Amino acid sequence: MYTFLIVFLVILVIILGISIYLSNLVIYPKTLTHEKTYQKELEAGRINKKVFEELYKEEVSIKSPFGYDLYGLYFPLENAKKTMILCHGITYTLYGSVKYMELYQKRGFNILLYDHRNHGKSGGHNTTYGFYEKYDLKAWSDWLFEKYGNDSVIGIHGESMGAAILLQNALIDSRIAFYVADCPYSSLSDIVGYRLKVEYHLPAFPFLIIASLLNEIRTGVAFHQVSPINDVDKIKAPVFFIHGKEDKYIPSSMTKAMYNAKKGAKELYLAPNAGHVGAYWNNQEEYDRLISEFLKAVHLN
Repeated sequence: MYTFLIVFLVILVIILGISIYLSNLVIYPKTLTHEKTYQKELEAGRINKKVFEELYKEEVSIKSPFGYDLYGLYFPLENAKKTMILCHGITYTLYGSVKYMELYQKRGFNILLYDHRNHGKSGGHNTTYGFYEKYDLKAWSDWLFEKYGNDSVIGIHGESMGAAILLQNALIDSRIAFYVADCPYSSLSDIVGYRLKVEYHLPAFPFLIIASLLNEIRTGVAFHQVSPINDVDKIKAPVFFIHGKEDKYIPSSMTKAMYNAKKGAKELYLAPNAGHVGAYWNNQEEYDRLISEFLKAVHLN
């Protein structure tokens, strides 16, 4: 009897320990600095240092609805009243979005890059994968509409977590003209469960349930509350869904499921020879052409 009780308690402690570890990984991802991400993008050739440094830009700081500061870089074009907001992925900073800038600048868009909460130079003490971040994104849109007027045009392009954030933002901000979602996850539960299996060879049960409960206690957000797939059918704005066919980090099946669930205007591009966040870089000409066609379809090119 005592042996059984000891074994039971040991198993319970192990399960709880793994769940706490999982919760910590989700809430406090190991983020990179501005300096590190800038250097990584330079080395990969995704930032041309001379071109980037010569671009006119403004450092911008606004307040999140939750009280912390949000940091951004703004690249205005003369007389332009349409703007693209570019959203980076998990652990990274706004420099991860620089590679997309030319796609929109050459089509007459101002560009806004910014750091999500708990990333780069923005404040916030944890990451919630879109639950709170969507309100920060809306705050940036508020800033732009105040700057250029309610008749101005805003589009949002994001990759990975940034793409999932913009899909959640679509439900709270009907002013946005269109979205480009590159390799988003369909729900936090699904992606955490998938990574748990791939990286640690562990089943979702019971760790996912306990970690979600811990997250809710610590941040106010349970995993099931971050679920773009559940609400994508309510998005009115046009959405261009993009995903690398070879993505091993977030399966392309998640994007296909959201594309199928979305009603109204939508497009889908499954990029060949592309892993996670590699759809554009490995298929630049086709990506550019498809963005052009999408913008024409929504009467913005």
